[in-house]
Amino acid sequence: MRRVVISLGTAQTLAWASTYYLPAILAGPMARDLGITPSAVFGAFSAALVLSALLGPLVGRAIDRRGGRPILALSNFVFAAGLVALGSAQGGFTMLAAWLLLGVGMAMGLYDAGFATLAGLYGRNARGPITGITLIAGFASTVGWPLSAVMEEAFGWRGACMGWAALHLCLGLPLNALLVPNAPPPERQAAAGGDAAPPSRFAMPLLAFVFAATWFVTGAMAAHLPVLLREAGASPAGAVAAAALIGPAQVAARLAEFGLLRRFHPLVSARLATLGHPLGALVLLLFGGGAASAFAVLHGMGNGVLTIAKGTLPLAVFGPSGYGARQGVLAAPARILQAAAPFLFGVLLERSGVAPALGLTTGLSLLAALALLALRPAQPGDAAALAQARGE
Repeated sequence: MRRVVISLGTAQTLAWASTYYLPAILAGPMARDLGITPSAVFGAFSAALVLSALLGPLVGRAIDRRGGRPILALSNFVFAAGLVALGSAQGGFTMLAAWLLLGVGMAMGLYDAGFATLAGLYGRNARGPITGITLIAGFASTVGWPLSAVMEEAFGWRGACMGWAALHLCLGLPLNALLVPNAPPPERQAAAGGDAAPPSRFAMPLLAFVFAATWFVTGAMAAHLPVLLREAGASPAGAVAAAALIGPAQVAARLAEFGLLRRFHPLVSARLATLGHPLGALVLLLFGGGAASAFAVLHGMGNGVLTIAKGTLPLAVFGPSGYGARQGVLAAPARILQAAAPFLFGVLLERSGVAPALGLTTGLSLLAALALLALRPAQPGDAAALAQARGE
């Protein structure tokens, strides 16, 4: 299990660093060279996120049938092709086409696919491995941003794209193809996992809302946190320093999930995690820029655990059978809202100020907490009871 966690965690770090965290470094030089605006680059990136959301259920069903190893290995080829296409782009249209190809790779090779692979391998015991790969991949921005900057300075933005493509073929592909085992057949997986079904027909929409609400908050903060903190009264240097605490706070919270919180049901840690952002917002609104670091830490800790919850909650509430397809369905609205979050939150922050903008994200987080209170884990025998009630 340790070998799988380290392999998948490293491959996930590469996947996130070379896609999700790429525009922050390369959008500027890419736009200048292609004669377009940086917003056009970010727009193409948002289109890639939407495409990955639409393809998620299809990828999940493929992982349920065949296991995750072939899908993850294929994702490295798709990532490499997309990065080569991006590095070869000659204008806005070819840049958009390259990002859409990367969107296909994101559907096949980011957390949802990794979580589904672990659920296929370990069933209900996948919580620990899921936490493990998020611990490792939590350093994707820490690794990705400096490495992209170094490659861009040495070889230009096109060379940086080619360098990431080479890493997918030389590092990511061997990790996924050679060190991730095949998943057991679905029948054996279901028997080993003690499969169960939720008693409530509202479980899927409630969990989909939780993911969509929390991913909106994550996307908004990822794009606007330094600006938000400056608008709240922090100095430019203080805002950047506070924003830098997000990563360590996420890792610290994931370590707590791996240690202290794993003795509790994932619903418990998820409910607590949804309160991190509202508590941080309250402190920031009460004390202004001087509380920027406290806000960043509280938000980061909540977000760190919620990333894990996106993999563990469907497993705990529904069981391992059909996990991949279900994960794809649950993640689709979340990814679409995440793609829209930077624009929507930015407009609200610019036109209405800090309090209304934080009011939106705080309200969404609290509604997510209420939705989680309405959920309960599936119990052994629930699947049979549900089938009997449906006359199956």
